[in-house]
This record gives sequence, C-alpha cells and structure tokens, in this order.
Amino acid sequence: MSIALNMPLMQARLDPAKRPDVPVLLDQFGRVAKDLRISVTDRCNLRCQYCMPAEGVEFSSPDRILTDDEIKRMIHIGVQQCGIEKIRFTGGEPLMRRSLEELVSYAASLCTWKGTRPDLSMTTNGLGLTHRAEALARAGLQRVNISMDSATRQGYRMMTRRDRFDDAVQGAAAAAQAGLRPVKLNALLMPGVNEDQAPELLRHALRNGYELRFIEFMPLGPRGSWKCEDMITRDDILDTLRPHFDLAHRPDRERGASPAEEWDVMSGADHPGGRFGIIASVTRPFCGECDRTRLTADGNIRTCLFARSETDVRTMMRTGATDEDIAQTWRLAMWGKQPGHGINDPDFLKPRRPMSAIGG
Repeated sequence: MSIALNMPLMQARLDPAKRPDVPVLLDQFGRVAKDLRISVTDRCNLRCQYCMPAEGVEFSSPDRILTDDEIKRMIHIGVQQCGIEKIRFTGGEPLMRRSLEELVSYAASLCTWKGTRPDLSMTTNGLGLTHRAEALARAGLQRVNISMDSATRQGYRMMTRRDRFDDAVQGAAAAAQAGLRPVKLNALLMPGVNEDQAPELLRHALRNGYELRFIEFMPLGPRGSWKCEDMITRDDILDTLRPHFDLAHRPDRERGASPAEEWDVMSGADHPGGRFGIIASVTRPFCGECDRTRLTADGNIRTCLFARSETDVRTMMRTGATDEDIAQTWRLAMWGKQPGHGINDPDFLKPRRPMSAIGG
C-alpha cells in the first residue's frame, strides 16, 4: 500500500465507531503497527547538531520518566495484546539507562503471536558499548544501529560537540565482537559540517564489515537547524559516491516496511564489497508502508515521529487502568494515525518535541 505525499496532506478524521474490533494496532489506511520504538531516556552524552542544542537542554524530571516496571508493562501489553513483533530501544542515548539489560532480558522472555520471541535491536551512539555489548547480547539484544556521522576525529567532534570518536569506533567493534550483527552505522550529512564525508564513511564501514545507512536530515532538531533548500538529499549522496564506488541498486529487494533503499558496492582497490542504504524520509517518504508505533521516555504513545499530538499512558498506569484499558487506548491512538508525515506540505508544522525527547 502506498500513499502519495506530493500534495497537501489530508487530516484523517477519527471515527472510533468505524474501527474494526481487532486486537492489532490498525490505522484507517490499513497499516498495522508491529514495530515498537521505546525511548528509555531523553538524556544523551553527546550534543549532535541535528538533534540537540549545544547548551540549555531541558530534560524530563525523574518522576515523569517511566519506571522499569512501567516499561515492562507496556512491552507486555504491546507484545501479548497488540501484536508487536519488533522492539527497538532508543533514547536520548539508551545506554544511559543503567537497567537497559534488564529491560532487554524481559522483552526477550516474551513470546509473540507467531510463537517466537520479539526481534530486539537498539539505536545508540555506541559510547558505552565497550563495557556493555556482551551483557546486552546475553540479555537477548540482537542488533545495533550506531550513530557515526564522520570518519575522522575532527569531523566527529564538530558534529557531536564532544571528543568521543575513539569511544564510538571501539563501541562498534565491541558490538561486532559480541555478535550484535549486522552492525549498522547511521550517518546524517549536513552542509558545511560533514557533507564531504560520504565516501570515507562508506570506506570505513566496508573495511570493518558494517552496513552504512545515510539518513536525510529531518526537521526534528533545534530551532532553525533545518532548511529544506540546504538539505543533502538521497540523490546528492549518490552523486558524491558514484565517482568513488561501483554501485548497483537493489530494486528487486522486497523493501516492505524497511525505511532504507539499498545498494550493493563492488569490491575496489581500497575496500571490500558490501552494501549500504539511504533512508530518504524527506525526498522519498515511505509513510505508506510504515509499521511503527512509539513510546516516549515519559510515557506517551506517538503514532509518528512528526505527530502533533500524543496519548498519555503514564497517567493511566499510575491511576489504576487495566492492561486492556491501556491496550484499547493504544489501539484507538493508532487508528487516528495520519497518512503521512507531511514534511513537504505548505502547512507543515514540526513537532514540539526534539528528536532526543521523541526517540529514534
């Protein structure tokens, strides 16, 4: 199912009476959310330019952040009552939550409706993986996506405003050693910052056996940080890579709900073969196949990264709601999901929350 997004986005009109009586997280456009993104903290030990301001970041107070038991409860409701099959732990930076291994272990102990355990992954900056990769793998984590926006120490420091390049590189190596494969590196290119880094980032990934994902810059960062006309697009990235690599698009790959288009890279004189992807959320949106639902660190259900409203389940849990009450509320929230993010619409409004508060 595909939804055209090259015209003004029509708002979905929520009519609960028209929702079929099914337990899955179905929306009005036939999409079913099976992939749960859980932000376990809104805190981070980097200050990436596309995500957070350099100073003055306001974090949620500890009493507003979901407890371990509350996160476990939402995982249980999602998997057992709503048909969730995949869980990705995000932040902020998820490694800043000390109990992360416990949360992963709990999720791994559950059984999906297919009779298998949930697919478990994590998006991270990798800075703490040298100490925790093996424990996370033992707990049941299967894969990691690591933010790596530069292949040089200087470029990394400019992008993240922290001198932690070696820690990120070592973290990726520790993840691979622990069997958290494939290790995927996420890279976002910004004009005047790291726009020339695409070839070296791809060489770095190929030489280390990682899969690189370039991500188009979305309007989720600090105020004034995103201008559509300055964005480095999917086509810009390909134009930069083609003089350096022999690329073959993979149009036969069944993409489904996966956000990344993929290319094979033939081996060359200074690198082995491999593959990479581009997540072109702005220029080639994939909203029509989206199967994601999101839980923020402070206990709100979000139907989309760019949703303008949220559904508070933290208060429900703390005021005596039953699991079925919460599941029904979750289902109704997803029934009202919009057809697309609407970034290219003339009346688009960016979310009130930055990426660090929503979860990737």
